[in-house]
Amino acid sequence: MSVHIPSAFEAIFYTFACAFTAPSFSNFVTLTTGWILCQGRHTISRALLAGGKAGRTKHHSAFYRFFSRAVWDPDTVGRILLGLLLPLIPGAELVLIVDDTLCRHSGPHFWGAGAHYDPLRSTYGRGTVARWIAWAFGHDWVTLAVWIPFPWNPARGVAVPFLWRLYRGKKRCPPGEYRKRTDLARELLGIAAAWLPADRKPILVADAEYACKTVLRSLPEGMSFAGPLPMEAALYDFPLRQPRRGRRRQKGMRLPTPRRIAEAPDVRWRKDTIRIYGREVPVKIKTFTALWPSVCGKRPIQVVLTQDPRGRLEDRAYFSTDVNRNWDQVLTAFSRRWALEVTFRDAKQGLGLEDPQNGWGRRPAGPTRFG
Repeated sequence: MSVHIPSAFEAIFYTFACAFTAPSFSNFVTLTTGWILCQGRHTISRALLAGGKAGRTKHHSAFYRFFSRAVWDPDTVGRILLGLLLPLIPGAELVLIVDDTLCRHSGPHFWGAGAHYDPLRSTYGRGTVARWIAWAFGHDWVTLAVWIPFPWNPARGVAVPFLWRLYRGKKRCPPGEYRKRTDLARELLGIAAAWLPADRKPILVADAEYACKTVLRSLPEGMSFAGPLPMEAALYDFPLRQPRRGRRRQKGMRLPTPRRIAEAPDVRWRKDTIRIYGREVPVKIKTFTALWPSVCGKRPIQVVLTQDPRGRLEDRAYFSTDVNRNWDQVLTAFSRRWALEVTFRDAKQGLGLEDPQNGWGRRPAGPTRFG
């Protein structure tokens, strides 16, 4: 089957051909080309019009069925995309980012959609603002991305998603099929780890939701983690001596919480400067190693406490499962998590991630004027 592919995209599109059947690949090329060229609201019909002649060779219903009935493998697309991105990352270290994003949709027949927590309209309840929790109807996608540095400025980069899973609430899942977002993230990490070359050293960065036992205790071999640490985390010292008889000690004495250590006057802050988010940032730090048994089990962690010298931000704690990392390497790796938030914003505002309308609109119950 002949496929009309613009010359600028030809080499890239044919790289992904093995993930599709011939008819599905033709539809994929048409939709993707039209999606890139489409201006304004990104719906499937507008993408077909923007695609030109290629979008008018088939009935439009064939393109609407692409995401629901077409034969293709999204994971194979992700594997090929990761293979294209790895040569763009110099060195052995590879920064992986996991997070979820809410795509707001409406319509009672929108498959897989549900009511999810809306972080943009919710408040944290800090200061004089009362806590307010907002909900939105739509899709919640757990996404795994890789951080790509810019050639002209290696300190900054962009996050490119290559694996994703749709999170569905308990009420929307058949019995026994419900999985938490952290379970989906663990699945994505296992798939990606099998694709990475042996000479790469991946480090996973994520927010507080994914800095949990489900993810950290099942990290693939050779992968480390960097993320935020709760200020009230139950940390322990390393066991000093092991008993001659009986069970070996798994942890030592209970340490003060990170908040207590940050407030302790006998442990002094060290002033330094770090370059993150594209600028030099003065910071005060305290570092130590400890055990976090409730989350990381027996694996030691490197704890980094930070304080704003200007007093504008509250004290915060971060950790890494690689105790050989310096404090600046931990903070630099975690700061790259924000690139995925920028990608989510650009995908929604520039590429219309929330625009497709694949469901029927709401209408009053009862017979219509057509019968």
